[in-house]
Amino acid sequence: MRSRSYKGYGKKEDGLRMKLLNDLIHAVRKNDAPVRDVRVGITWTGVWGKRCGLGRTYASPATAHATVKGFGKLTEMTTLELAEYARSWHLVEAAIGVAAINSMIKPKGKRGLNALDFLIREGKNKKITVVGAFPRLSELREVSKELWVLELDPNLVNPREGILPATAAEHKIPRSDLVAITGSAIVNKSLEHLLELSKDAYTLVLGPSTPMSDVLFDYEADMLAGVDVVKPAQIMMKISQSGGMVSPKNCRGEIEFVVMEK
Repeated sequence: MRSRSYKGYGKKEDGLRMKLLNDLIHAVRKNDAPVRDVRVGITWTGVWGKRCGLGRTYASPATAHATVKGFGKLTEMTTLELAEYARSWHLVEAAIGVAAINSMIKPKGKRGLNALDFLIREGKNKKITVVGAFPRLSELREVSKELWVLELDPNLVNPREGILPATAAEHKIPRSDLVAITGSAIVNKSLEHLLELSKDAYTLVLGPSTPMSDVLFDYEADMLAGVDVVKPAQIMMKISQSGGMVSPKNCRGEIEFVVMEK
C-alpha cells in the first residue's frame, strides 16, 4: 500500500526538522497494514494493525478541545497513513502516529529483561541524567555519583532533590556518563535533540513508546528497551478503560519487555 501525507503532515519544511521520524517512517513502510483499531486513553494510545503499537498520550485542556484530524474514520486508513500523524504538533495526533509506527515493528532482542535493573547495576558511581520520571529513582540515586532528573511538568521540579526543568538538558546531559531517555520523547519531538546531546554518554531509550528499530542506533542510542504487545485486544481494552502504567504487573501475560543493544 502507498502512503500519503495526510492533510498537510510531512511537508518539506517539517521533514527538514524531523529526520529521525522521516527515517523511522521510511524504515517501516513495507509493513503497512489496514488499521483494525485505534484507542486513545488518558495515559496511553494504541494502534492495532498487523501488530499493536503504543504511544504516550500527552493530553491537556488545549488538546481536549482540539479535534483529531479524521476522527471517526481512523480505522479506514492504513498504519502507514496514520504514521504521518507523528509529525503533528497536536500531541494526541502525534501519539497516534508513534503508536502506528510501533505497530509496524516486530520487536527483536532479548526478552524478559528489565532495563531499570541494568541502569541501576551500571550506574554505580556514574553521573546520570534521566529524562522523564521512571520508577526506582531512589535506588538509582543511592548508587550514582550524581543523578539529575529532567522533568517537563514545572510542578514536579525540585532542584534540592535533583529534579530539574527539561531546559537543563543542554547543561546536564553532556556532563553525564549514562543517560536514560523516555521513549515518549519521540511524541513531543525532543528525542532527536536529546540523543544528539547524549552522544558521548551510554544512552538508553526506554518505555512503551520506544520504537524498537535499528534506526535509533544511527542517532547515537546504545540500548532500546520497549515492549512487545502479545495480546492486542486485551491491551486496547485497558487503554480505552483509562489503564495507567503499561507494565507486566498491570498487563500480566499481555506484554513482554524487549531489550536491543547496538
